[in-house]
Amino acid sequence: MKQGTPKGLRLHIALFGRRNVGKSSLLNAIAQQQVAIVSDKPGTTTDPVEKSMELPVIGPVVLIDTAGIDDPGDLGALRVDKTNQAVERADIALIVVGAGQWGNYEEDLVTRFSEKQTPTIVVFNQNDVAGPDEKVLDRLSQLKIPWVFTVASNNTGIFELRSALLNAAPADKDETIIGDLVAPGDLVVLVTPIDDQAPKGRLILPQVQTIRDLLDHDAYCLVVKDDQLSNALKDLNAPPKLVVTDSQAFAKVSTVVPPDVPMTSFSILFSRFKGDLATMAAGANAIKDLKPGDKVLIAEACGHHPGEEDIGKVKIPALLNKFVGGQLEFSHAQGRDFPNDLSPYKLVVHCGACMWNKKAMLSRLLECHNQNVPITNYGLTIAFALGILDRAIKPFLAGR
Repeated sequence: MKQGTPKGLRLHIALFGRRNVGKSSLLNAIAQQQVAIVSDKPGTTTDPVEKSMELPVIGPVVLIDTAGIDDPGDLGALRVDKTNQAVERADIALIVVGAGQWGNYEEDLVTRFSEKQTPTIVVFNQNDVAGPDEKVLDRLSQLKIPWVFTVASNNTGIFELRSALLNAAPADKDETIIGDLVAPGDLVVLVTPIDDQAPKGRLILPQVQTIRDLLDHDAYCLVVKDDQLSNALKDLNAPPKLVVTDSQAFAKVSTVVPPDVPMTSFSILFSRFKGDLATMAAGANAIKDLKPGDKVLIAEACGHHPGEEDIGKVKIPALLNKFVGGQLEFSHAQGRDFPNDLSPYKLVVHCGACMWNKKAMLSRLLECHNQNVPITNYGLTIAFALGILDRAIKPFLAGR
């Protein structure tokens, strides 16, 4: 059992549909345990309910139960907004349909997931009461969207649903954080500053996952603090294959690492692993067009409490203000909160999204693309502002 797999590396399977169609019962049936509260009262599920678990054959997943998309009133609109946020991170979408129901709500979901190229399964639940119209099935056949019939209350059709999930699960692409940049036996130096921002007693998630990925690919790693780097490089018999640093130490590290030694950052590794490096590198180049007074949105995937020298709240704004020679206007978004209208912004600067699955980050990139607003991330921003962006992305262009 891979119960220790971080959420960001799990397949996210989300259930969508109207109120009282049995989404919570269906989630409990898939999970084979009472995860979500089940009630005949419409609107029982308010905020998304998540369950991390292992599904046989499929592997580690996150099951997400959402509020009904037909929830009325002002409070209902807030619940629907939370449901819409779950749309952005679903690797597989289950559209749960009640007895004999099919209308604009379901059509809208089909359209949205088609646009996002999200694998979709339609689950006709409560099939013991009434089944779907044949015209609906014909339409799903034309769209090549699979469907199953279930009665979640007595586990009917759950085996067929699990089989459909297996067929819809994306093929394992064996994606890697850094393994494709090194060969077995290569040495990589990892620079991890230990300061007030570092979590006490542990490394941050991108550093830990990078170390594990190197070990999985039979490479060596040497972990040093930024003030130890110069001596560490002198002690080596041969130059390392690559140096990876915390982006906040870029200025210091870039002067210590010889020009012929490839160098990048953890944040830039994750811009590729969790998003799209080419898109975000292009977004970094938009920094040169910023002018004092322009609005910049800084987005943080997790909701940590910012410190006095927080990278998103303090360091990057100061760096960009210095680069443009004046004051930019900064807004901040945390967690799943993200403006629907990005038109006021000249640039979005995002964290590495280490806590998210890739689908969530790609959805955010697509939203920026659709609104013609460039997006980049912390590491790429720092590298551009310091004039070392070309060097920082060169390892990805050279390959192994």
